[in-house]
Amino acid sequence: MNSEKVLKIVRDQGIQFIRLWFVDILGQLKSFSISPHELEGALRDGMGFDGSSIEGFARIYESDLIAKPIAETFQVLPWRPKESGVARMFCDIQTPEGKPFLGDSRYILKKMLAELAKEGLSFHVGPELEFFYFKSDVSPECIDNGGYFDAIPLDEANDLRRQTILYLEQLGIPVEYSHHEVAPSQHEIDLRYNDALTMADRVITYKVAVKQVAHEQGIHASFMPKPIAGINGSGMHVHQSLFKNGKNAFFSPKDSYYLSDMAKSYIAGILKHAREMCIVTNQWVNSYKRLVPGYEAPVYICWGRRNRSAMVRVPEYKPGKPNATRIEVRFPDPACNPYLVFATMLAAGLAGIKNKYKLPESIEADVYEMNSLERQAKRIDTLPGSLIEALEVAEGSSLLRDLLGDHILEKLLMNKRLEWDSYRTHVSDFEIKRYLPLL
Repeated sequence: MNSEKVLKIVRDQGIQFIRLWFVDILGQLKSFSISPHELEGALRDGMGFDGSSIEGFARIYESDLIAKPIAETFQVLPWRPKESGVARMFCDIQTPEGKPFLGDSRYILKKMLAELAKEGLSFHVGPELEFFYFKSDVSPECIDNGGYFDAIPLDEANDLRRQTILYLEQLGIPVEYSHHEVAPSQHEIDLRYNDALTMADRVITYKVAVKQVAHEQGIHASFMPKPIAGINGSGMHVHQSLFKNGKNAFFSPKDSYYLSDMAKSYIAGILKHAREMCIVTNQWVNSYKRLVPGYEAPVYICWGRRNRSAMVRVPEYKPGKPNATRIEVRFPDPACNPYLVFATMLAAGLAGIKNKYKLPESIEADVYEMNSLERQAKRIDTLPGSLIEALEVAEGSSLLRDLLGDHILEKLLMNKRLEWDSYRTHVSDFEIKRYLPLL
């Protein structure tokens, strides 16, 4: 797709509105629309906007920014009427001088991938996003009582998933499979493996499509990590591997796990830097309500093959399919900024490769069943238990500062400090019910 083809599609299909998409540092979608008359100029020069009100973007005195639409991301939105149609394009955010804006998280991932390409490598990911369907956005009232892989004939949720997949396919986003997840009203639609930048764009589009279909049926779809106490929360397990010259650099036929030395060092990097990554992969107060033992949430920093209590899992090798060799990082949640998450995981893995980190022994036993002394003996550390702990770890992270730069890291830390302060000073219903009669 190039600019000329975009202009032709808009003319031929009578597209009336073109939405320019980008995200703030938290991964929240931002958008403004332009008319077809402005499109040619926008593709050439970009469109100016005020960035001072966008979270993590510019300060008041440097608020002028340019949204430069990327022609190859052009898609007509299938949930809008064909007459007076609506399309969207993702944007690069630039300064008025045409330079990349340092607060643009998409740029952070692009820059990371460009550096990787100099080594002849590419980064491929396949995220598994879990989410809930609720009757409204006022309270988490489930619409079904299903469980893992349950097939409920004619149930409303199956229709919602089906329509979402149809929309995604029309947007050029291939889906591998979908199913009911473990918790009531919890579902999953998995996207086919692709390069990290394309996939980050697709994750944003996926979340819009899921919410749009639910909204059409008077339902609320939520990617909140832990909306209901006592049942499983929603994660975003990310399958990932590096490729070189079209071949999977993570595969080795000589290893018992079929992992190359590069893959082992990459896993070691993820394990070593996991705690400092959490401010990006699990960025909300609510994220740490999910990261507790007992609900399939991977809180213990270790790796294994069949072990779903491990933070990093290596799916078993399928004979004759070396390109399917990958690792699965299980602790991120779907309420993240996918551009920053993919970039951060890649930076941690590459640090392991560059510095030749030694991979610890795999853990195949259920870590949840171990006591603290057993975990200590195996040197199994834990992820942060709260947002403030994640903040404190991130503040001293040279990995994050080198990757994100001062602008994004400081804006992110400031935002999260404000969120924690708001949370810790809030008096909850739990406290009123528990302490008011007693104290």
